[in-house]
Formats: sequence, structure tokens, C-alpha cells
Amino acid sequence: MRRPLLLILAFVLLLRLPFLNQAVQGDDDIYLTGARHALIDPLHPNHANYIFRGEVVNMQGHPHPPLVSWILAALIAVFGDIREIPFHAVFALFTLMAALSTWSLAKRFTPRPLEATLLFLAVPAFVVNGNSFESDVPFTALWLAAVALFVKAVDENGNEKWLAAAGLAAALAAMTAYQAVLLTPILAIYVWLNRRHCKASWATTLAAPAMFVLYQVFERTTSGALPAQVLSGYLNSHGFQAAAQKLKSALALIVHFAWIVFPAILAFAARRIPKSVLALAGIAAAAGIFYDPNPLFWISLGIGLAGLAWIVTLLRRPDPQVHFLAAWVALFFAAACVLFFAGSARYLLPIAVPVAILVSRDLDRKWLLAGFAAQLALSLSLSAVSYQHWDGYRQFARELAPQAQSTRVWVNGEWGLRYYLEAEGALAMSKDQVARPGDVIATSLLSQAFPNEGLLAVTARRTITSPIPLRMNSLHGRSAFSVASSGLRPFDISLDEIDEVRAELVQERKATLESLRIGDPASAPQIIRGLFADGWTGGEVVVTLKRPAHPAAITATLNIPPAAAARRVEVLVDGVRVLDKTFEKPGVYSVATGVLPAQPGAATVTLRFDKTVRVPPDQRDLGVLLSEIGFVK
Repeated sequence: MRRPLLLILAFVLLLRLPFLNQAVQGDDDIYLTGARHALIDPLHPNHANYIFRGEVVNMQGHPHPPLVSWILAALIAVFGDIREIPFHAVFALFTLMAALSTWSLAKRFTPRPLEATLLFLAVPAFVVNGNSFESDVPFTALWLAAVALFVKAVDENGNEKWLAAAGLAAALAAMTAYQAVLLTPILAIYVWLNRRHCKASWATTLAAPAMFVLYQVFERTTSGALPAQVLSGYLNSHGFQAAAQKLKSALALIVHFAWIVFPAILAFAARRIPKSVLALAGIAAAAGIFYDPNPLFWISLGIGLAGLAWIVTLLRRPDPQVHFLAAWVALFFAAACVLFFAGSARYLLPIAVPVAILVSRDLDRKWLLAGFAAQLALSLSLSAVSYQHWDGYRQFARELAPQAQSTRVWVNGEWGLRYYLEAEGALAMSKDQVARPGDVIATSLLSQAFPNEGLLAVTARRTITSPIPLRMNSLHGRSAFSVASSGLRPFDISLDEIDEVRAELVQERKATLESLRIGDPASAPQIIRGLFADGWTGGEVVVTLKRPAHPAAITATLNIPPAAAARRVEVLVDGVRVLDKTFEKPGVYSVATGVLPAQPGAATVTLRFDKTVRVPPDQRDLGVLLSEIGFVK
């Protein structure tokens, strides 16, 4: 047993060592925000506020409880600051925990435990996301530890020592991700199949939901809000719970299922499903051509469907080991289709181990090793592309560091770009922020929260790319590896640009027009903010107008469509309200202020609307349609 364990340990080290200097990426910045807040308020890391898509939100609505933020806070306290290399070295322990838990389970369920463990360690989402500070791999490690310890305890006739350890691991998993509650039905299936008379085992299955409830009660008692309720509000307000979003996410998860192990060996393992079922999977995959003709999508869709059909057929086998593993996969996958909205590959990490074990039971060793080698090559290539992507933000922030020391720099973007620029003194930009002449706005075209407005001159630009022809995120890609908003491919095979980041200097506006016609290029320089290219406004529109030499009123032509929620408009001139009007129903209206006295210079005119509406999948907050605004005699 020592040699396989040493091999697994060596493999984990080789997997993580090349990426210890990985830049802060993805949602790392959110967890680090919680960690910094934990140094101020240790019991409530998730009470921090941060800007998400241009809006200030509270981390109580974050879909992950604060365990990872606590770990990061401890590391900040130890090292004195956020440091990539030692932080990633500590987080590599979660990879080791997941590997050892997988080895323990594989020894119980397959005659090829080493091959099954290696298959799991080569899963693309596990390799790529294990180089971040996000909760996915820590949650997966704690999830697998809970299952491995529980199986060992039940097999030993309800061993109390192992049951207590399993309950602790499950509770910690629940403090990492809410979906840990799915441990209860999965562990209950194992008890039912193997030792249903053991009351202690049944009680241990409730550890995760018990911790979930305790956390909610604690937060409700100490802050007056339920985190789950805050999260639900954010999900609904951003349209993440819409049926179309859920369907797209489910399709992406089917595609990702094909890549848990290399698709060729998954297809080979699923060869015994009924021909009629195989034909249906083929027809569904063929229909996918109409959505995306790229073979990577529809072949992955077909193999994913065939693989899921194979799991369903395994549920009929009398072998309780196979039945448990198949039930684990089927139950979690079904729940993932209901619970999740982004269709990310990392969502399926908790079922990667049973899939790898089931495949290892059905295939020869040479097939397993060939599939492992192919999947590992893919995963390491994706990790290298990921490293280059996020390091591009780090390098760009270093280039802008001198400007951030002497100029006010705003960041219109998310992820590592915001983190590194904020570390240099920049500020996150919200939708309502008005940049002044002389300010600099740093923008990522990939993660841009909202369009930059105004007269801007590019002062620095960097194109982020990779010579490796694989893409998980890119400007024109259709990969669903991280999120399914742009497409449903497992990843893209492409050399396209990953992102373009730029710094733009805000220039002074000169009001030359007394009246603006929306859509006219000549009017664009005088629109400060709040107006989209298609004529829709946000909750507030700000423009600058040249004042006429004679007294004049300001008029605006509005179209309130039936879908709009706005019924009231306020008009302010240089911050002073000059009109407040309410409309009874949708329609086209012309509103006019009283006659304003003649003054030199320009006027800043603001239109405020009482309500906005969001129509998924459009994430904009929409007010009304504006066609014209300006001074008239």
C-alpha cells in the first residue's frame, strides 16, 4: 500500500508545484474581501460589502458560507499580506485530502484503486480550479473526506470514531458550500444498502443540514438576516433563476459530464446501454448541431447523454456497491440541474470520484491509463492557459501602478484585474460613479460590468492571449467551462484573444449642442451616463447641454413601453429639481420644464425614474426609452 500512496503524493506535488505563483483569479477577490473583513469582524466574514456588476452587494448573499474566507484570513494573519505562493501551497493540502479520500473509496469499490484515483486527479475542473482560492476544491475535498470516513465507519459496524470524523467533515463541507446538504440522501443510501439498523449512522447523515441550519440561525440572530434569503433575493433580481437560464445550465452540465473522464473511455464504458437509448442520445446530439455546429459541442452532448444513460442502467444492478455509486452520481447530477444556474464544469466535481471508480470497474488497465494520460494532457494545457490569462491582469496592473499613485484610477471589471489594481490604490467603479476629467478607467472587455461613457483616450492597452489553442474564457468564445452565458462547449479550441485590458483617460466634455438627439454621433460626447446604445435609459440619465443665450425650457421625449415599470420622472438641472411628473400608463410623452433663465456655460441635466425593470437574460436595469432632450424656446 505504501508505493501507491507515495505515487499519489508525488503526483499531487507535481500537479500543484508549477502553479504555486498563479495570480489571483475569478472569484478569488470575493473570498479575499471576506477574509479581510474577518480580520475586523471574525464571526462575520460574509458581512463585507463589495461591488458586483457595478452594484454594491453584501456577502451575506454569497452562495458559499465563510469557511474559505476564514482560512484565507488566517493565512493573511500568518504571512502579513496576501501572497500567492505560500497561499497556494497551503491550499494544495485540499488536493492531497481529496486524493487520499479518493484512494480510500477506490480501495473499497474497485479492483483498480490507483487507476481510479489518477483518473479523478486528472479531471479538468479539478486540475484548473485547484489553482484558485475559490471554494470548489476545498468543498470537494471535505465532501470526499465525509463520504470516505462514513463508508469506513459503516463498514466497521458503525464505528463511532469514524462516524464522528465523518460528521465533522460533512459539517465543514456545509460551511464551504450549501450543496453539502446533498450528502444526507447520498449517505442515507449507503446506510440503507449496507447497515440500515445502525441508528448512529443514520444520525450522522444529518450533519451537513444541521450545520446549515445552525449557520442560518446564528446569522439571523446576530444580524437579523438569513443568508439563504439574501442569496435568493440576489438570484431573483439578476434573473439567475429564470427557466431559460436553468435549462441552459443543465445542457452545459450534460456536456461537462462527458469530460469528467476522457470522453473516449466514458463512451467505451457506456457501450452496453440499450441500442434504443444510444440512438436517442445520437438524435439529441444531432439536434444540437442546429444550436452550435461545432463538433466539440454536439459530440460532447451525445457522449454526456450516453454516459448519463449508462449511470441509470447501473442503478438496476443488484451489486450494492455499483448501486450506491450510480445513485450518488444520479442524485447529485439531478440536483445540480435544479440548483445551479451557470452550468460550470466545477459544479460536477463531487461526482467525479464515483464516475472514475465506475469506469475503472468496467475497463482494462491499459484503457484507463490511456484515458488518464489524454485527460491529464488536456487538464495541464487548460491550466497553463488559465495561468497566462490571470497573469496578464497582474502584469497590466504593475504597468499602471505609477498612474495609480498619482491619478485617481477606477476599475470597471471584476476578478484578478480588480484585485491587483486595488492593491495599487485603484477603486472599484459602480454604475452610479461619475469619473472626472483627468481620472483613468481601467477596463477588461471580458469582465466589464457596464459600458464606459464619456470622452476617453486610451493610454495603455494589453491583449491577453496564449499560444496554446485552448480557451475556457475568451472575448468571442462559446465555452461553458466557467459559465454557460456565451455558449455550451466544454471549452474552445481556438487561438482567439482571451481578453483585452485598457486604461482610458477621461477627458473634459465641451457642451456645444443645446439639444441632443439620441443615436446621433454628434450628441454622444455630451451624454455623461445612464443611456444605452439602443435608447434605453437606466434609472438615471445625466447629460450636459449648452445653455442658450435666451430663456428656454428643457423638453424630453420619452417612450414608456408596456414592459417598463417606470411611471414617474424627475428632472434636475445642476442638481436642482425643476420637474416632477407622473404618468398613468405606458405611452409616448413629451415633458417640459418651466422656462429657465439664460446663463453662460453648460447645464448638467439629470432625469431620474422611479423604477427600473430587468428582463432576463438582459442584466441591465432599464427605465424608459429616450429619443431627444434639450433646450427649446
